[in-house]
Amino acid sequence: QVQLVESGGGLVEAGETLRLSCTASGRNFISYGMGWFRQAPGQSRDFIAAVKPGGKYKYYSGAYRGRVSISRDDAKNSVFLEMNGLSPGDTAVYYCGAAENSANLPFGLISDYDYWGQGTQVTVSS
Repeated sequence: QVQLVESGGGLVEAGETLRLSCTASGRNFISYGMGWFRQAPGQSRDFIAAVKPGGKYKYYSGAYRGRVSISRDDAKNSVFLEMNGLSPGDTAVYYCGAAENSANLPFGLISDYDYWGQGTQVTVSS
């Protein structure tokens, strides 16, 4: 079973830049498509960004006005998310997901992913 662990959340101030990390167990990280989602209380888990194996192809939700960036470091079994210009509306639990068979996946759906981390809480205060 692949384990994913997110880190970097917590209480942050509005206007700050957030950098989240997700580290995976196992030896097949290089083959995974990786994605970031977030879920506010009482809401759905919504797509933020994804990156395919190799890191060349990245996909972003249009809801973030270009203020989000995803990257991966296969040597560290890690994927990262940076989000600029935080506001209270960004308060949510942020999750990373891993897709084993990612060649033909759109990466925007929860069902595209085989493994999920426990999530990291991000609370933005003003």
